[in-house]
Amino acid sequence: MTAETAVIDTSDAADAISVAPNWKLVWWRFKKHRLALVGGVVLFFIILIAAFPGFFSTQNPSESNKNGSFIPPQSIVLWDKGPAFYAFAVNGARNKRSFRMEWTIDPTKKVPLRLFATGYEWKVFGLFKTRIHFFGVANPEAGQKFHLLGTDRLGRDQWSRLLHGTQVSLSIGLLAVFISTILGLFLGGISGYFGGIIDMAIQRLIELLQSIPPIPIWLALSAALPRTWSVATTYLAITGILALITWTGLAREVRGRFLVLREEDFVVAAKLSGCSQMRIVFRHMLPTMSSHIIAAVTLAIPVMIINETFLSFLGLGLRPPAISWGVLLQEAQNLQSVALAPWLLLPGVAVIITVLALNVLGDGLRDAADPYH
Repeated sequence: MTAETAVIDTSDAADAISVAPNWKLVWWRFKKHRLALVGGVVLFFIILIAAFPGFFSTQNPSESNKNGSFIPPQSIVLWDKGPAFYAFAVNGARNKRSFRMEWTIDPTKKVPLRLFATGYEWKVFGLFKTRIHFFGVANPEAGQKFHLLGTDRLGRDQWSRLLHGTQVSLSIGLLAVFISTILGLFLGGISGYFGGIIDMAIQRLIELLQSIPPIPIWLALSAALPRTWSVATTYLAITGILALITWTGLAREVRGRFLVLREEDFVVAAKLSGCSQMRIVFRHMLPTMSSHIIAAVTLAIPVMIINETFLSFLGLGLRPPAISWGVLLQEAQNLQSVALAPWLLLPGVAVIITVLALNVLGDGLRDAADPYH
């Protein structure tokens, strides 16, 4: 009886696999990739922080304090003879020989913290104003301050700036990849489907762009941006520069795939049934590449994030008062700042974690989307 049940169960599982849509098969294979699942969970929380940086931050990221430069990180105490939620205050005194502020932890003074605290005003998606934060000082009216990751040379809270930088850097990567993906799919699809003079023109353009070293052209285009441009204009310009140079690889892949697909039976049947050429391309041919496109996009996002960080770190990308991971890392360009405040290097750790999560997730999606894996 047990053997018959096992045979029936095996047969039912085989039937379920044989009739399952492609997306479900991809999901079943993806769930077996444990490391990719971990990367997906990490990426989910990063996206959540990028969507609501004001909610998770504790102070206004642009507010400076001339008397609070290079305050060290204040750790949170969660257990002290029972459940607790506070941080120790810090005391500062100027060194009479070096004239530098020196900060020490004061174990006799506590800064009470609370969840869903009231703090500075911020907007949800730029529309609704609120003062609610995930955590913060329990009594902000008393003038108490709390800096989870310390402060920079202008006394700005590093934790809040890191969260807002996550929103900018991640959104640039997503937007640039979106634009480059649209260009790659459109031009690559047209090139592979129509062929002839159109194919030749697009391929020569791709070869021209691929023959130019990417780093010098990025530096040249970024350096050409006027310094008088606003933060929003510079943001869009950097996004456009990153997108317009990185679409060529996907276009080549789509073209090669279309050269094979245009002779397939289902494409010939669509032509005979009277479908328009655009419908054949975008309704019948591109969906067959959906899994590969998802994997390619996931692996392209970390490249965009690193490129934006690289340009902003050199001062050729986003510039203050904009906040991004590259702009934050500018504070750690000299050895003196790193020696005084090593926590200024934490945006680099955020870049590493995000890039690793995206790469692991992309590897998992690529393996799951491969029907021959």
